Amino acid sequence: MRSNARRPLPDYDEEVYHWVFRVAAIEEFRPLPVADARTGTHIRVEPARSHLMGLGRSLLLTAAASDRLNRMATRSRVVRRATRAFMPGETVEAALEAGRGLVDADGRGLLFTHLGEALTTLVEAERVRDHYLGLLDRMAAAGVPGEISVKPTQLGLEQSPRRCAELAGELADRAHAVGSVLWLDMEDSSYVDRTLDLYESLKVDYPRTGLALQAYLRRTPADLERLAPLGPVVRLVKGAYSEPPEVAFPRKADTDRTFQDVALRMMELAAKGRRGEGPPSRAVLGTHDLLLVGRIQAEARERGLPPNTFEVHMLYGIRANHQARLRSEGQAVSTLISYGQDWYRWYMRRLAERPANVWFVARSIFG
Repeated sequence: MRSNARRPLPDYDEEVYHWVFRVAAIEEFRPLPVADARTGTHIRVEPARSHLMGLGRSLLLTAAASDRLNRMATRSRVVRRATRAFMPGETVEAALEAGRGLVDADGRGLLFTHLGEALTTLVEAERVRDHYLGLLDRMAAAGVPGEISVKPTQLGLEQSPRRCAELAGELADRAHAVGSVLWLDMEDSSYVDRTLDLYESLKVDYPRTGLALQAYLRRTPADLERLAPLGPVVRLVKGAYSEPPEVAFPRKADTDRTFQDVALRMMELAAKGRRGEGPPSRAVLGTHDLLLVGRIQAEARERGLPPNTFEVHMLYGIRANHQARLRSEGQAVSTLISYGQDWYRWYMRRLAERPANVWFVARSIFG
């Protein structure tokens, strides 16, 4: 008979264990059965669910900024094992091998990102540039089709916007030469204006360059309209940085509503581009929320928008069966494969996007 006793863990793993389950306990909240006064039947109510979900997300985002937890996590064997749910490994070789398997399975698209952010010197930024140039060459040599996604702070945005633009231009140029695409990730709200400026400058010579926009930022609908005349290539995500309520929607319902509105506007721009009524545009939904995608599809049909006016991007390892199903149904799907040693903050923000994942991770690690 299997024992319910938990094995003793090393010191770092023991501390991580207790922290993970502190968050997981919030996510394990269950609705209470309450008798309906009129019928006597039992109904399920969730009087504090949104509050608890928000608390779990806040804990995760706070943890993402903690240097102490970063050190603990990267030394913890159980946390390193848990990251394999979202990334195939820390090396380029692991990322390319995983990507090749997905392409061979169903021909989906790929997007690669080397984890890291907020570097402190331009020398480090140039190393990031060199890494991605090498990645593009290796992808081409190995016949692994895919695109690359880079944070502007990895290219020195803080140190020198001019030099950042030069480095990004080199990546966009090499990507164009090998039939790939450079995407700019969006970071926290303090970088939005500078990232938009960088994107607009790259679009002049490299019109296929892509940009991520975050639906939870209140400014995002206006930012999309700013880009509309350029034929924007946009990956819309919900957003996972800690922001004040005057900057970002604190409620998931508001973020979802904005996501749907912005996604439909992106699809309208893409449809106009295909009809020759505007510059070519590309609409990508970067979400694992299939209910939200379904609502967007239904609204798009009501508006007469063609079903092939958008793509779906999902993370490696998340809803893998659904990614394969969407691909089998003819939906354009790409998988984002992340790799690298600087994974902690990225990993915590991915958990914060859907804090219920913490319970899944905790159970899979600790049993």
